[in-house]
Formats: sequence, C-alpha cells, structure tokens
Amino acid sequence: MTRVLFLTRYPVEGASSRYRVFQYLKHLEALGVSAEVQSFMDTPMYRLSLAPGRTGAKIWATMRATVRRLWALRHWRQYDALYLQRELLPFGPPVIEAALKKQGAVLFFDYDDALFIKKASRYNRLATALRSPDKTRDLFRLVHCVVAGNNWLRDAAVAAGAERAETLEVAEDTTRIPMHAVHSNDTAITIGWLGSPSTVKYLRFIEPVLQSLARRYPDVRWEIMGGNDFQMEGVDWQLSDWTLKGELAALARFDIGLMPLPPEDWAKGKSGGKARTYMAAGVVPVVSAMGYNLELIRHAETGFLCETPEDWESHLARAIEDAELRQRIAIAARAEVEQRFDPSAIAATMARLLKDVVDDAQRP
Repeated sequence: MTRVLFLTRYPVEGASSRYRVFQYLKHLEALGVSAEVQSFMDTPMYRLSLAPGRTGAKIWATMRATVRRLWALRHWRQYDALYLQRELLPFGPPVIEAALKKQGAVLFFDYDDALFIKKASRYNRLATALRSPDKTRDLFRLVHCVVAGNNWLRDAAVAAGAERAETLEVAEDTTRIPMHAVHSNDTAITIGWLGSPSTVKYLRFIEPVLQSLARRYPDVRWEIMGGNDFQMEGVDWQLSDWTLKGELAALARFDIGLMPLPPEDWAKGKSGGKARTYMAAGVVPVVSAMGYNLELIRHAETGFLCETPEDWESHLARAIEDAELRQRIAIAARAEVEQRFDPSAIAATMARLLKDVVDDAQRP
C-alpha cells in the first residue's frame, strides 16, 4: 500500500484539481494507493477567487487557507509521498517544500499550465503579485518527480533541471457525460463555449468570425457557460454560471464547441481540457491549431483545427451546415476519448509512477 497525501490547489469545483487528482481517487484506492486530499481552497474561497475585487476578503481567506494547509502537514511522516497539485502555498519561495525534502519527504509536483510564464490575474493585483515563475522552476529542481499534463510541459521541466519528469495526460470520464443526441439540422444549431471567466476573453481572437457567422446563420444559437457577463456585439450569447451539474446540461445543448487560444507560448501549456470534454460529449470541437490540440484532434475526423480567421469561418460553416459530418465526428471523438483517456487506465499509470518514485527515493 502506497500512502499519498494529495495537496491540491482547488476543491473539486476547480477544473485543474478535479481533473488532475479528484477523478482518480476511487481508482487509486482499488490499485493499492491510500489517498487523502487536502485542498488549499475550500468551496467558499474558490467562489470568492472567481469574483472581481474584494481584496481584503481574499487576503483573509488566504491566511485561513494557509493555516489549514500547514495543519494538514503536521503528520506528513504518515505518508509515503506528498503530491503537490501546483504549489504547496500560492506565495513565497518553496522553503517548506525544501525543508520537507531535507527531512525525508518524497515530493511530487503536478502541473497542467505554463506556470513558469507569469500572467496577470483578471481579478486583482494581489494574485498577480503572489505569482512567481521562478518558484515553479525552483520546484522543478527540488521535487523527486514532476508530473506534467503534456509533453511540452514535461520538456520545460526537464530543461529547467528537473530530476525526473513524466507526462500524465488528463483523463475524461465518459461514464459521467452522456453522449449527444443524434446530430440533426431539424432544430437550431447551438455553438457553445465552456470555461471560466479568466479564459472567456479568448473568444475575442475570433470575434469578427463569430459576428460574420451570426449574420450568415441567423438561426444559430450561441451559448457561454462560465464566462460571467461576457458580451459581444452582434452575437446574442446566452449566458449561464458554471456548475458541475449544469455543465452536463450545457454539453447536451451544444452541437459545436469552441476553443480559441492566444498565439503565445503560454497556450502551449494547455492540456486540451475543453476540447476533450467536447469530444467526450459528442460535441464537435473547433479549436486553435496549436500546442496539445495538435496531438488531441485529428482534423475533420475528431474535430477541426484552425490557424487563420478563414479556417475558423470555413470550418464552422461546414460544421453548421453538415449534420451528417457532425455525427461522424461526434462518434469518432467519443470513441477516441473512451480508448485514450479512460480514468482507470491513467490512474493505473499514476499508481505505478507513485510506487516507482517512492521506491527509488527509499532505496539506499
């Protein structure tokens, strides 16, 4: 039995922690991994973090979360490994991590975003000030193993001096997500976007295309879940707040799912979560042709890859007009996710990695 304390950034509501840790727990237990989880943010703090402003409340919540995190570490010797999903604390250098390692703790660092590239927070300057790309690179060199969401992130860790770095692709549980109804043009087509307030701004990169399509296809329905009060002139977006339960209902309404990304290195760190969720639901993904999306999507078979505005317009128009094509892509995409991203299989890879690294660290 390998005993692991998973120290996540978010509660289950946070996509990063849900996909990188929580969805594997039941499988890990069956594979001989005794897993406990302590999340830095509880649910109220997570919701607060998504709201603009309220800096004082966020400082107080961060202080309370820090106390909870440190209290959870008081019995760290009971575990064979400490698995950091992102960093231990969202501020300061990794001095606690270094002390734990010096005393014999086996440390993992799991990440699925280019945290070594500093980006400003959408909500407040405090969060921006607390972010340190150098801390991420220090953690690469400090821990026993870096677990990356894609090969680009893995290679970045190796280049920064990681002792060991492995890719663990993100699973998608198709037993959780019902398959889309048979695609048809008998009713209005819905083009949707699913995500968070911090990334909805990427729809601006294809705004002229979406405005053109809205004029060209006036019967198309447009929907955003999780984008707060996002507006776009000429496109009548229907808005709703994200919830775990509501996500499934939204995916059932979507026929086509959007995933534009900014043309910058930071986007190469994205691990395809949005596109993979569309695929699992039988929603046709239309995505930026960059980074991990190039490994995830087979163009015109499991989705569409777009480089130019002309690509976005032509591929979206094709998907809108051809229901039979959407249905073929939906079936192929769902099958790809079932075969390649099964949570039990990826959990088995994680379990082997945990045991292997722990055994290596404990070997004289």
